[in-house]
Amino acid sequence: MNALVINNIQPFLLAQLQPGDYVGFTFFIGSMAMLASTVFFFVQMTRVEGKWKDSLLVSALITGIAAAHYFYMRSFWAENQTSPTEFRYIDWILTVPLMCVEFYLILKPYGAKQSLMWRMIFWSVWMLVTGYLGETVFRSQSAIWGAISTVGYAFIAYDVWFGGARKLANSSADPNLQNAMRILGWFIFVGWAIYPIGYMAIEGGLLSGVLPVKAMDLIYNIGDAVNKIGFGLVIYSLAISSNQKLQTA
Repeated sequence: MNALVINNIQPFLLAQLQPGDYVGFTFFIGSMAMLASTVFFFVQMTRVEGKWKDSLLVSALITGIAAAHYFYMRSFWAENQTSPTEFRYIDWILTVPLMCVEFYLILKPYGAKQSLMWRMIFWSVWMLVTGYLGETVFRSQSAIWGAISTVGYAFIAYDVWFGGARKLANSSADPNLQNAMRILGWFIFVGWAIYPIGYMAIEGGLLSGVLPVKAMDLIYNIGDAVNKIGFGLVIYSLAISSNQKLQTA
């Protein structure tokens, strides 16, 4: 029994990185960076009070889920030189809605209702499920499904830049919150833009043949780490500044 467990765990721990494998390198560094970020956010929960504990907990969950998936995907890549599409979407279907929860948590003291959270979660799931269908089940109709998926992204971006989330931030009179919302908005607008680009690069997509598959894996890996860790660091910075403001009041 022990030997069986060891044999199952061994490939997970001992994935071999080949010289010149830049995609594999980003799988390794991404998994470790997100694991380190998870530990950091959990530890920093002890430095903040009240509602900010929940916000940092969600940040830790986002990077923790991503780290677990990346540990698996790095081993899969090392063995097969390809990344499993399904595991990327499993990661995203868990972490992207959690990013939407973050908006509700930081805006709740300023009047955000649960309807904001569920609306953003709905559109994030819409975006990911339809994107997955276009990339796998209905590959020959990927452009149509990509357009349907983009509707979800557009609604989230609108909410953050011009809709309910932005209006609540603007009415808060809190410059730290407003600055954090602007940065998070750029993460949504620019950071998340890599995913539709990667989608269009698949066979049959609008950018098919323009970008090699390995290049997109490289971009996905870097983008995932920057988006998820960066998102959490913005929340952390907002939490610390808000706590300092309370202490000096």
